[in-house]
Amino acid sequence: MALRDYQQRAIDMLNDWFTRHPEGHPVIEMPTGSGKSHVIAAYCQEALREWPETRILMLTHVKELIEQNASKMREYWPTAPLGIYSAGLRQRDASQSIVFGGVQSLARKADEIGHVDLLIVDEAHRIPAGAAGQYRKLIDDLTAINPALRVIGLTATPYRLGHGMITDPPALFSSLIVPVTYMELLKAGHLARLTCKRTATTYDLDNVRRRGGEYVEADLDAAVNDLKTNDDVAAEIIQHAGERRSWIVFAVSVAHAYGLRDALLRQGVTAATVVGETPSEERAEIIAAFKRGEIQAITNANVLTTGFDAPNVDLIGACRPTLSTSLYVQMLGRGTRTAEGKKDCLVLDFAGIVSTHGPFDNPRPRKPGQKAGDAPVKACPECDTLVHLSVMECPTCGHVWERKPPSLKLHDDPILSDAAEETIPVTSWNWSVETSAAGKKMLSVRYYPRSLSQPIIRENFVVWHGGSATYMAMKRLAAIAARVNGTISGIENGIDELQGWPCPKEISFRRNGKYYDVTRRSW
Repeated sequence: MALRDYQQRAIDMLNDWFTRHPEGHPVIEMPTGSGKSHVIAAYCQEALREWPETRILMLTHVKELIEQNASKMREYWPTAPLGIYSAGLRQRDASQSIVFGGVQSLARKADEIGHVDLLIVDEAHRIPAGAAGQYRKLIDDLTAINPALRVIGLTATPYRLGHGMITDPPALFSSLIVPVTYMELLKAGHLARLTCKRTATTYDLDNVRRRGGEYVEADLDAAVNDLKTNDDVAAEIIQHAGERRSWIVFAVSVAHAYGLRDALLRQGVTAATVVGETPSEERAEIIAAFKRGEIQAITNANVLTTGFDAPNVDLIGACRPTLSTSLYVQMLGRGTRTAEGKKDCLVLDFAGIVSTHGPFDNPRPRKPGQKAGDAPVKACPECDTLVHLSVMECPTCGHVWERKPPSLKLHDDPILSDAAEETIPVTSWNWSVETSAAGKKMLSVRYYPRSLSQPIIRENFVVWHGGSATYMAMKRLAAIAARVNGTISGIENGIDELQGWPCPKEISFRRNGKYYDVTRRSW
């Protein structure tokens, strides 16, 4: 089975990172639905081909992901020396060169696993920044056995509630590798578009307390889970769904999940519920029936955010308010896979999470202590699709807003960030290191247009500022490097390599006051 170009790029960038960094642990960010499991399989095969004595432990937190990743490995490499160690799957084989395991089963079993050269962690954002927790204990114990152990993380959401980026100290991971973005995969046809509608039914969270940076579940349940509200939500889902036939609804609690299911059933929708206590066989039957189209809607509470692969999902009922950017992206990511006859996936944002966290493809993870803020959003008067204030033409129905004299600062679309753009041809570019208004060092590149009547576009990369700003800058820089077969692992030593990169033939940008936001580069 051949890898897609961006999947091979992920492996190439990872190998390059290890060549340049004799110490440390990288994490690869790849969008939901991009095929991380194929990358894992190919990388393991390559490692064992080059170094047959290598021992690899593939670790995650739920049995569904263990089973899914192992299945993809066998599909990609039928003769792989593969064992599974998971109490939930009733298998305990730690003798193979590659072991797929659950952290709960292995947290205190480092001695049984023995020497490990590579530890690959799927859903790596679940590893806490501090020294506590099952992941860190197992990593510490395995490092005691093999001090040369290297850890590779994979995730679609490289940030963690209450900490920020999972590469911010004192985190385990030291560098972020970004081989591809959601928007690149969307434009290539590998992922489906998300659209978002305004809902008449909303939740009042004024009396909901917060603890540890997240809403208190009991307070949330009291605020959102009552018979009338659930009936209103169900009626509105049915109203907006149209011909959509595969709905997933995210609820606050087990009681809320069942309440929403019952509301849908009362209004004639075939619906089922999956929660943590649902027996494995029953859960598998429900999901299989959903994929076959026999069940139209699944409601769930904190279950189907990871390890759930149903490409047919074409409507998401976001009924679960959250302050976690990771959970936000994980929930909406369930709708990004493509399927035959699927045009897009509609997000009905009852919980207001889009305005809390920003565009799905460019969210705003908050630093510890930073308060949540709402993105400026407007609703199309014709079809109720939510767009950012900067969008002048509705992407759903084509409605055009009248331009008004006061200028508005341009931002990203709240659900996706591909607002109206200008495109110009480019003849050359020049990289430099400059000082930002905050007095910190930053990278800057100037794109020189073909025509003197067109502006010189300057793009800044605040790669040394830290936090989410640096994360977004590194993500954009990594996307450029991937297109030119370059690397960004040495930028701390200067910009000589960047100067040698071939410049794009054209760029697209949006005007942002007196500045420009570069949205696309074509080579």
